[in-house]
Amino acid sequence: MAKYLAQIIVLGGQAVARAFGRALKQEYAASQEAARRAGGGQQGNQRAAANARSGITLDEAQQILNLTDLNDEEKVNKNYEHLFNVNDKSKGGSFYLQSKVFRAKERIDQELAEKKKKPPNEDEKTG
Repeated sequence: MAKYLAQIIVLGGQAVARAFGRALKQEYAASQEAARRAGGGQQGNQRAAANARSGITLDEAQQILNLTDLNDEEKVNKNYEHLFNVNDKSKGGSFYLQSKVFRAKERIDQELAEKKKKPPNEDEKTG
């Protein structure tokens, strides 16, 4: 009886170890893919850090606020105000959706702030 119990424990431990190994490989592959999509290098690290802080990627934020271009701050604010007010809980909206809209605006504001404080590249200068 003890022999079978030991075999069950060993087999169970092996199954857990294999599952843990697969999960680690998947997480590593996902983080590599996210870094690749973010642009890699210093810019990719900054984007990944901003994504981690806000919990939302820039692409998701643009989709939530229905934006294609971040250069038009007036449209960003207009879309945010509209979606935030429409989803107000007192008006029958969803607090969850309202918080998603808020986080999307927060993420876009982070990106705009980074663009403003970033000095122009040497490649962009002429002369």
